[in-house]
Amino acid sequence: MTFLTLILALLLEQWRPLRTGNMLYTAFARYVNRLAQSLNAGQYRDGVISWTLAVLPAALIVVIVHLLSRQLGWITVLLWNVAVLYLALGFRQFSHFYTDVAAALRAADVARARAVIAGWRGDTAGELTPGEIARVAIELGLLRSHRHVFGVIVWFVLLGAAGAIIYRLAALLHDRWGGARDGDTGAFGLFAGRAFELMDWLPLRMTAFSFAVAGDFMGAVECWRSQAQTWRVRSQGILLASAAGALGVRLGGVLHQDSGIEYRPQLGDGEEVDVESMDAAAGLIWRALVLWVFLVLLVTLARAV
Repeated sequence: MTFLTLILALLLEQWRPLRTGNMLYTAFARYVNRLAQSLNAGQYRDGVISWTLAVLPAALIVVIVHLLSRQLGWITVLLWNVAVLYLALGFRQFSHFYTDVAAALRAADVARARAVIAGWRGDTAGELTPGEIARVAIELGLLRSHRHVFGVIVWFVLLGAAGAIIYRLAALLHDRWGGARDGDTGAFGLFAGRAFELMDWLPLRMTAFSFAVAGDFMGAVECWRSQAQTWRVRSQGILLASAAGALGVRLGGVLHQDSGIEYRPQLGDGEEVDVESMDAAAGLIWRALVLWVFLVLLVTLARAV
């Protein structure tokens, strides 16, 4: 049933994707904001309690409904699992940004491409060159595909629908409380950051390895080994270095920001990125996803034996 659930959830998400600001995610954001306002006294334990109160109720609801649905037959269980996995996935929540950037670059509409990439990453992009725009879009696409698709699938296979929703909520709390850009949460946000990093340790490396298998394997492994640790966030460096090597392109590098030049480590040893590289990166993600679906099929068959 794991394989069938995954296929149906992916198809549903492609057919009718959830909006980024949908009702459920908006309600969750309000809830965690209230938790932070009520419980954040600047202590580490406050963050632990808040994280638990944010994640545990949703996980318990998923488990309880799953157990109740078993009394009504396997079809009810399937529908519930599909619904939960659909909520946890988010392929189409970011893919339209990627497509819009590529279309603007092909039309030589740099202003439009800058506007789209600025809205996507939540930062200014008025000085980015076309090559830099393509580079940033590929980096964001790779990172988002892991966070919204591959990581969710790993935890769905391991712990079922509850695992998928725990991972998704942990990722949201990492960004809100424990992310690298959030310097205001202090000790309160440490647990959210550490909890997600722990949950993401295996999925992230599985995603990086699948990029290597789906592209230039030796190039990906070499870049992973020699360059990942140079990136500011090493976990992101693993993913991006592997993908850069698999694609035979250079990611990272200099960005012309409105505030000045940002110097970043180079990832990959191949060609400069352009809009055609965006197509290659999208193809890499899709090949990796097909590989994962096949692996989930094997796991499902093994469990049935």
